[in-house]
Amino acid sequence: MPKRAQELTALEVGRIKKPGMHAVGGVPGLHLQVTDTGAGSWLLRVLVGGKRREIGLGGYPAVTLAQAREKARATREEIVKGIDPVAQRKAARSALMAQHEARSTFDECARRFIESKAAEWKNPKHRAQWAATLETYASPTIGTLNVQDVTLAHVVKILEAGNLWTTKTETASRLRGRIEAVLDWATVRGYRTGDNPARWKGHLDKLLPAPSKTKVVEHHAALPYAQINDFITELRQRAGMAARALEFAILTAARSGEVRGACWDEIDLDAALWTIPATRMKAGKEHVVPLAPQAVAVLKSLPRIEGNPLVFPAPRGGVLSDMTLGAVLKRMGRGDLTAHGFRSTFRDWAGETTAYPREVIEHALAHQLKDKAEAAYARGSLLLKRRRLMADWAAFCEAKQGSVGEVVAIRGAA
Repeated sequence: MPKRAQELTALEVGRIKKPGMHAVGGVPGLHLQVTDTGAGSWLLRVLVGGKRREIGLGGYPAVTLAQAREKARATREEIVKGIDPVAQRKAARSALMAQHEARSTFDECARRFIESKAAEWKNPKHRAQWAATLETYASPTIGTLNVQDVTLAHVVKILEAGNLWTTKTETASRLRGRIEAVLDWATVRGYRTGDNPARWKGHLDKLLPAPSKTKVVEHHAALPYAQINDFITELRQRAGMAARALEFAILTAARSGEVRGACWDEIDLDAALWTIPATRMKAGKEHVVPLAPQAVAVLKSLPRIEGNPLVFPAPRGGVLSDMTLGAVLKRMGRGDLTAHGFRSTFRDWAGETTAYPREVIEHALAHQLKDKAEAAYARGSLLLKRRRLMADWAAFCEAKQGSVGEVVAIRGAA
């Protein structure tokens, strides 16, 4: 029969200072463990399923001697009933961790979703826009809410706040799609169940007017094409890399970002071609721009900085900011215009004063054609026709125009 430990009093236990295991009696196997630093904790040494276990019962003196004995007796009673206290605690701890993991907030899910998709978004600005839209409009209402608890009422509240759906329809429509994507991600990850309250078809379309019915199209401010010669003439009197970049953008009808990021290895001056790689195109497809003699002249006038691949570098060597070309317009007293608006100027001129086919004009703008027949026809680069189109546009930009009614139509594509 094992030796029974002497039952110590609380006062006697308080005098124990020697490091090691000290039996305190009262309940078989109950010990006070003292470390080298003097810290104490309760341990119950016991057999569970034929295996010796040391079960922690808490720290001393936070857990008193009386409380430790009570816990020890309760633990022994569980073992007698066939319950493994250690396994039971592990299971409870695992369940608690799983429950905590499942209670991710909407903001946490949004952050993790954006991180998971970042590799797909070639433009860092796109990621920033995603985060900013959700932070501005969704987070105040559902950011700290468990993603499982996001309901239709929450989504409608977000979209209708401040008449967002009717006054900023495009922003609201993108916001709805982004909330839907985050909630879909959370469902796949197991953080929520049930239908997606942000889905449009067969759901929100029954509560909100269709975006096409409320959307007010805001076009970029564009210069009437009859005024382009006066504008180009004044622009050429201004020095600076930003002014040359704007002139080149106008002559090529290219997007600001495509021009600002242009590199010399994309340019073939002998062939008068600018090949923009797919990674820098909005549609993700390589685009070849035929360069009119005037556009080639702009390029030849530029200095080349050794070690810098950019055609239009900023003063410190990096890419010109997206505000730079707008700043040129403001200095010219044309803050009412945008660099992107000159693409509309080109489109209006080509559509109203030339006989070039629509698909040639749209291809020049690197637009994706919705009509499948047109898209199939335009699969070829239409390079020769576009070269004539861009030459005619550059010539028109240099030709002195009269009033709008006196503009002479340019020759057709034939």
